[in-house]
Amino acid sequence: MRLALAAALAKLLENACATLPASAFTVSQRRAMDELARKTGALRVKTEGSGSVYQALNADLLRVHLKSLRPQSPNQIDPDIPRRAANIAHGRNSKSRAHGHELHYLLVKASSEGVCWEKGQGGARRVLDLSALTAIAGAGVLALSEEDDWHSGQTLWLVENQALFDRLDWMPKGVQGTLAYYAGHLPTRVLQWLAARRRVPEVVLFPDYDGVGLLNYARLREVCASPCSFWLLPGWPSLLAHYGSNEIWRNTQAEFHAAVARLEAAGMEDGLRDLYLALSQQGLALEHEAVWLAK
Repeated sequence: MRLALAAALAKLLENACATLPASAFTVSQRRAMDELARKTGALRVKTEGSGSVYQALNADLLRVHLKSLRPQSPNQIDPDIPRRAANIAHGRNSKSRAHGHELHYLLVKASSEGVCWEKGQGGARRVLDLSALTAIAGAGVLALSEEDDWHSGQTLWLVENQALFDRLDWMPKGVQGTLAYYAGHLPTRVLQWLAARRRVPEVVLFPDYDGVGLLNYARLREVCASPCSFWLLPGWPSLLAHYGSNEIWRNTQAEFHAAVARLEAAGMEDGLRDLYLALSQQGLALEHEAVWLAK
């Protein structure tokens, strides 16, 4: 209600005669204005022609009320401060408007020697030796924004759960690349970053084999500027039969059906089609930590 009223008052008071047709306001804004009119008498709704209009009767009082809702107007706020700080100035709440952070921090580690990331050109060129950083600290972080030009000459692997990020003995031998960890759903900011430009020669997704994992791959395939693939661990049919979960399968049905529709529309790979048919026919899902149970 506070946000609706603030937006409505700002709109009304921006008009030189402080009068606007009701159609200029949303339903929630009109409801808030009506409540304020009853409480203060500082504005009214009157019939005009075939419709109705809102008219300020005491514009000074309405400006005081707006100031209590919005300490600063947008043109008073320093454009260089963080978005959430600006939201507090604008609406006394860091989430009062779009409140996403400017950067997303992606946790990464090298799978082998010789893995580097670069950004910038000429004298501004910077190189991150991820292999050295991984050896020293165990992992590193890339601060991502769509505008940056971070890129690497090696494959980027994305894994859904931390166990696969902690230990790399499950990875195919000889793989040289970056392993990145996300939790559950691939963050939209990561997808936007991967869509902005070709960052790596290939992106490989190894998620849980369930509705969420398939939907993450569908989302990745639809936007990724680099070639991407879904990693099928060797012997997955046997692992699914021995260790698959009907409960996880049932809990991710909505995501499963949404993913299949999107993957079919884009042209599903044969190997992935075999997986989706097996999951569907057996009513089972497989968490990717099962990679350590492969014989």
